Amino acid sequence: MEQQQTPIRIMLVEDDEDWRRGLSAYLNAELDMTVVAETGDPQQAAALCASSQPSVILLDIMMADSPAGLQLAEQLSVQSSARIIMLTSMENGSFVSDALRAGAVNYIVKSDFAGIPTAVRRAAADRSEIDASAAKLVLEELRRLRGVERDYEVDQFKRQVTPAEVQVLSMIYDGHSQSQIAERSFLSIRTVKNHVGNILKKLGVGSSKEAADKAKDMGLF
Repeated sequence: MEQQQTPIRIMLVEDDEDWRRGLSAYLNAELDMTVVAETGDPQQAAALCASSQPSVILLDIMMADSPAGLQLAEQLSVQSSARIIMLTSMENGSFVSDALRAGAVNYIVKSDFAGIPTAVRRAAADRSEIDASAAKLVLEELRRLRGVERDYEVDQFKRQVTPAEVQVLSMIYDGHSQSQIAERSFLSIRTVKNHVGNILKKLGVGSSKEAADKAKDMGLF
């Protein structure tokens, strides 16, 4: 006789009562799942988790118009061994990163309702894979952060060099020697050498060509 599988014990924390009831009914229709506890009040979640001992918690990020679910996820991940899946209607890359840092194993946008049972099974088996839509959001957020980081780097670079030094860098990039730069800029060779020395010191690079390449990459000319 085949041994009956123990259902996955699920707790729902969701302040939209209608959505929570619908999700509860949907999951309870799965033969290998049972919703053992549910609440719309994040203040009750810790006590409810302790009494119901779920193996998977489905937790809404936004409750009472704030991302209360993130703080609750941190608390529950310490208190319980249950695997936490964050639910949200907001496609926000920073929320995905915050949720994973808070202890969640997955992040699912509510519009992907049909994918929730599969995510629950994977979480219960300790083999969670980040939902494809969440992974896309994370990548978009990383690209955004890289853009912010680059903008900051460019701004700092521009603050370090003077207009005269930028002109020297531009001519170095075009292949001119220091004597040619001096002649074209009506500067003494000593002044050009001073500019180059200051540039190398400010940018922490080993050669004038490296400095010129960096300036070009940063869009200074």
